[in-house]
Amino acid sequence: MQIGLIGLGKMGGNMAERLRRGGHDVVGYDRNPDAPRDVASLQELVDKLEAPRVVWVMVPSGAPTTETIKDLSEVLSEGDLVVDGGNTRYTDDPIHAEMLGKNGIKFVDCGVSGGVWGLTEGYALMCGGDDDAVAMVKPAFDTLKPEGEYGYVHAGSVGAGHFVKMVHNGIEYGMMQAYGEGYELIKAMDFVKDPEQVFASWKEGTVIRSWLLDLLVDALKKDPGLEGIRGYAQDSGEGRWTIEAAIQKAIPLPVITAALFARFASRQEESPAMKVVAALRNEFGGHAVGKAGTEGDVPVS
Repeated sequence: MQIGLIGLGKMGGNMAERLRRGGHDVVGYDRNPDAPRDVASLQELVDKLEAPRVVWVMVPSGAPTTETIKDLSEVLSEGDLVVDGGNTRYTDDPIHAEMLGKNGIKFVDCGVSGGVWGLTEGYALMCGGDDDAVAMVKPAFDTLKPEGEYGYVHAGSVGAGHFVKMVHNGIEYGMMQAYGEGYELIKAMDFVKDPEQVFASWKEGTVIRSWLLDLLVDALKKDPGLEGIRGYAQDSGEGRWTIEAAIQKAIPLPVITAALFARFASRQEESPAMKVVAALRNEFGGHAVGKAGTEGDVPVS
């Protein structure tokens, strides 16, 4: 099939290449003139595509995505289709669908997982939208997904794709945190001679084996003890949105919530909360506290 792809960064560029290798005609556009784009404007992109057109958007979530979809609503025609494959918040999808729908343009939201490995291994795809709209993009989905039975799902109506991808990322938070905590505990024990080898041994035959574990083992091979990495973890928003959705539905998510808060803690050079705890322990029990600029606890008179 013929498809336009907007956003040729790490994900979008590799997706365009996988589609081309699968025999599809891809017309790529990026606002960055230094990107390996095929056209220099949205209008030129639309002009190169045959109706009904399919345009896949892979730009940062929030304002960049909304602005791109707004621009597309003005240059595409009735019967054309837009796929949002970025990490858009699911609550924005109905807004974007309505924006396009006023001009008879169809909309599919698609959560995409696979990162830098997607070009060779395939992308997990979670889409939302009407059956007829999803069917228009199905040939591209079939090429982008991993080989085999799994890796693609039509999750439901508009918003469902980004919602389940959001929950997927929340689960990812919890899994990574569990691996990290387990590694720290094992590494703290002197009688365990090779924590890295322990984790490598878990790649086969254990119930906790996973692709994340494989990636961790690879990282530990490159940098034993992870000496070259700072314990600082950002979050891109999906964990927060997952927890907010859980609050709305009164669904307990203690693991995912704790994993998100652990990331917040990783970004603190010093914790005001723990300063309060230390001060209170000293006030009611005379317990030692650490003085600013020193290490360890010292008695405070």
